[in-house]
Amino acid sequence: MQIVEARARCAQFEHLNIFIAMTDETGPGEVVAVKDMIDVMGTPTSAGSTVLPMDPKARDAPLIRTLRGAGCVMIGKTNMDEWALGSTSNNPHFGIVRNPRDVSRIAGGSSGGSAAAVAVGVCDWSIGTDTGGSVRIPAALCGVVGFKPTLGTIDTTGVLPLSFSLDTVGSLAADVRTATRGVALMAQTQGWDQVSTPALGDLRLAVPGGWVTGLDEMVGSVWVKVTSQLQLPVIPFPPLSELAKGCLDLMSAEAAAYHRRWLAECPERYGVHALERLRGMYAVTGADYVDAVASRDPIRAAVAEAMDSYDALLVPTTAAVAPLIQERIDSEPLTRFTRAFNYTGQPVFSLPIMTAGLPVGIQVVGRIGKDAELAAIALALEQAWSGSQARH
Repeated sequence: MQIVEARARCAQFEHLNIFIAMTDETGPGEVVAVKDMIDVMGTPTSAGSTVLPMDPKARDAPLIRTLRGAGCVMIGKTNMDEWALGSTSNNPHFGIVRNPRDVSRIAGGSSGGSAAAVAVGVCDWSIGTDTGGSVRIPAALCGVVGFKPTLGTIDTTGVLPLSFSLDTVGSLAADVRTATRGVALMAQTQGWDQVSTPALGDLRLAVPGGWVTGLDEMVGSVWVKVTSQLQLPVIPFPPLSELAKGCLDLMSAEAAAYHRRWLAECPERYGVHALERLRGMYAVTGADYVDAVASRDPIRAAVAEAMDSYDALLVPTTAAVAPLIQERIDSEPLTRFTRAFNYTGQPVFSLPIMTAGLPVGIQVVGRIGKDAELAAIALALEQAWSGSQARH
């Protein structure tokens, strides 16, 4: 895609509130949209908030410098949940990001603008951040691929934090190879997007026992088809609630600490949702935080043992399809299956399955550090599902 073409397409989709700021960059390379948590020279970094000054940044985050070295052109900074503190991208300062599949519905968050940008084709791929599902949730709701690599794969210098123990930079794209190439470029890792596709019958896939319940009708229908077609075994696995609590306790304590000065000095600059969420995070005690830190390595070890005989796990990305904007939105069905893998640090793809109605996302969860192998598995599943999506 050429940057001129991309900007022309942006004008057609202004009603979706995809961008907070645009660049004036030119060049022949891949066009990349960047979540507004990441420093891009010449544009402000707001985190979707009015707390920070809107002065253009004098330098790029290292990951952006790396992309420029590969010839990429940044088109703009994408809209998001304020301070990445949500799963809707209903931003009170810069407008609601509308879902391109149905503009009456949310795009998901917190990287909603990045997902919408890919869905309407105003970039070749986009960058998001993922602390509790913020790449994978909007990818699922908008019907695109989201890739959260192993924790620590990409340098987060120049990326505003939500939780320094959990924050992960990832990619969103129309297909697995492009999403994989985006992460590989940012991580300065060669060859990930050139992996060969294994035979589906050779893959050892499983579902974590006791995890997948309470799906809405559309997600449930897709999940039944996926698991029955692949004949997936259900395996013993650490409880979902235990992993999710570890993620929430780390995230809450670290986010509350990072924001404490602004919460004291200028609480009026926060939107209602972000302010309430941050104040609620103070309920996490020091003991809760210490327990979450201390339990992390034993849980990772238990997960590795459970997956020892398997290449990847499959789990729904969200328990429900995109809710209507005007609904009172319960975030639990959106975040239920994502936070656990931020706590463990595992690499995860969210793959879209397009239905006659709204998109459904399926997570493909790999082993820590085995991102290239996971990309190959995701390719095999993408190919298998692309021929059968119309029947869902």
